[in-house]
Amino acid sequence: MAIILTLSKSSQQGLAVEDIVQLRPEGLYCAAGDFYIDPWRPVACAVITHGHGDHARVGMGQYHTSSPGLPILQWRLQEQIFHPHSYGEPFTLGDAKISLHPAGHVLGSAQVRIEVHNATWVISGDYKRQADPTCDPFEVVPCDTFITESTFGLPVYRWPDTSEVAREIVQWRDQCAARGETAILYCYALGKAQRVLAELMAHTDKPVLLHGAIAAGVDIYRRAGIAMIETQLINEMSSKTGYEGELALAPPSAAGSAWLRRFRNPRHGFASGWMRVRGNRRRRNMDRGFVISDHADWPDLMRTIRDTGARRVIVTHGDTDVLVRALNDDGIFAEALTTQFAEDD
Repeated sequence: MAIILTLSKSSQQGLAVEDIVQLRPEGLYCAAGDFYIDPWRPVACAVITHGHGDHARVGMGQYHTSSPGLPILQWRLQEQIFHPHSYGEPFTLGDAKISLHPAGHVLGSAQVRIEVHNATWVISGDYKRQADPTCDPFEVVPCDTFITESTFGLPVYRWPDTSEVAREIVQWRDQCAARGETAILYCYALGKAQRVLAELMAHTDKPVLLHGAIAAGVDIYRRAGIAMIETQLINEMSSKTGYEGELALAPPSAAGSAWLRRFRNPRHGFASGWMRVRGNRRRRNMDRGFVISDHADWPDLMRTIRDTGARRVIVTHGDTDVLVRALNDDGIFAEALTTQFAEDD
């Protein structure tokens, strides 16, 4: 989710010209293959980790992506030159041997493995280790150097069981229904909303209402064969008023908007890893917070880094300095890249 990357003060070494991956104004660059990973400026060749807008941008000459992620890129970017690759399928760009591996973040998300002259780097993109019925599970990819996100790189961030959180969402909806209210659950439109809809199937069979901004992504997941609870677009329910007793999913941008005027007695909840800290719920003026994240929590960040066997770790996105310090204290050489990124999850 990077937009601008610069070396942090805590970085001991940084990305050097002899490294397989280098830092350029356009983004992370592999000179051996002459391509960029998730660039934020137009380049000739891009390898894309997943379809979120801060990773997949219009303007690249060609896009390499995972086959499961292709429908999302086609939806987000429209007509472009795409090269889809199955997970684990090696392909070559210049002198670099590349393969994409499941990241467990959202449908089609991938880690990028790059091998050049018997040295191996893995760029994680965004990832999580929790079970998720809407995407392939994270795959540990052994490497020499691992570039990891740290969106939730603080020890306070530890995720509960998502199925249990889904049960709590149903209970909240039922409590709202008993008071003649509508439960409005805000969640990100691509990945989070679909995961919530899939997890709800184990706890209820009542259809869920959708904001229009979420519906298109839900349709893409359904076409990919992802099982989710029945949904109905709110705009197609013109004969109904009030929506008391319903659960509706909406993007965070809908909070405080004119869209809410159709609900007579709304109550507001947010599904996000940020809800692990109670103060974040208060700042967003939410009635309820539900801790569901599509990123790794603190224990899984530490576990994943150890599992890769990497001798060098480069930390981006979020609370980098805390994670770098913990890794160095644990005997793993780590350094940080300061990242300005679009907040999600």
